[in-house]
Amino acid sequence: MAVHRELGCGFLEAVSREALAIELEERGIPFIREARLQVRYRNRLLPVFYAVDFICYGEVLVELKALHAIGPVEVAQLINYLRIARRRRGLILNFGATSLQHQRLVVDVRDAPPTSPE
Repeated sequence: MAVHRELGCGFLEAVSREALAIELEERGIPFIREARLQVRYRNRLLPVFYAVDFICYGEVLVELKALHAIGPVEVAQLINYLRIARRRRGLILNFGATSLQHQRLVVDVRDAPPTSPE
């Protein structure tokens, strides 16, 4: 909320990402930035990866957006990230609206293919 309060809306996602990294660091929250997530298909690693904006505390995937509103596409993206990272909890933060929007997700990843962030 501090990032949105200070910057407001209208900036690109990259600006919010940089500011949030500073905020997390100053608050002593451990995070991995732009963690690469590999995808498996039929037990094979594909030569492509996704990058989630942050993984906080080693468990919570945080994806930033700068849109008018969080929609089903953004939710589906985070669900896929959670599945391939084998994490249960995720958070979408949308800095594109006049008020900070967020959506928290908790999913069951027991059947997801194993992978790890790089």
